[in-house]
Amino acid sequence: MITLNAVIVEDSRLARNELKELIVAHKEIVLIGEAENVDEGFKLITDTKPDLLFLDINMPEKDGFELLEMLDEVPITIFTTAFDEYAIKSFEYNAFDYLLKPINPKRFSKSIEKVIENASSSPTSDTKNKETLSIDKQIFIKDGEKCWLVKIQDITIFEIVGNYTRVFFENNKPLIYKSLAQVEEKLPSDVFFRANRQQIININHVKKVVSWFNGKLKIEMNSGEEIEISRRQSYLFKEQLSF
Repeated sequence: MITLNAVIVEDSRLARNELKELIVAHKEIVLIGEAENVDEGFKLITDTKPDLLFLDINMPEKDGFELLEMLDEVPITIFTTAFDEYAIKSFEYNAFDYLLKPINPKRFSKSIEKVIENASSSPTSDTKNKETLSIDKQIFIKDGEKCWLVKIQDITIFEIVGNYTRVFFENNKPLIYKSLAQVEEKLPSDVFFRANRQQIININHVKKVVSWFNGKLKIEMNSGEEIEISRRQSYLFKEQLSF
């Protein structure tokens, strides 16, 4: 039987107790902590690295989206909310699921079934206590009013834009306020390759490689973008892919 460690971040003690009672009925879920605000939640998640997060959206001072933005790696997230508009909004943000308060036990059970199914089908990873992110994990990206929860494996390119980094996935290209060097530190090196000073590519999304000028290589991504690999990096790229 698969077992998932979970935490609750919710400002209402009554709502936390309600969630705890519902969790007890599901032996696959082990509650390892709870927090009543974003700052406590951030410390709890950073310290315990849970598999599952029950997250209230509307909390005083900082909301649930701000918590996700603070995290380098985001657990499977189920939003909990008393407000329909927030629920709809969170669903657009690619949350794994959302639950309206008061939470219906049958609806909760269905959500947990989805979580277990998702966890069972995801590749296992031994990087949980390491600094780098595994490709099946997800990160939270916020650009203006838009937010996304994106799996690392679905990101095709990271590109430097001044003090920001542009993130390419599906048809989206939001900016995050991190340098490319900061991003590179967290990425699995067997999947992401530094093509040049400006760009890092996901080699699993490479469609075609062709020889280019002065010993360089040119990459065509599945999404259509063309990336030029510097001469020095072209040599390393050939070694990594055993050209």
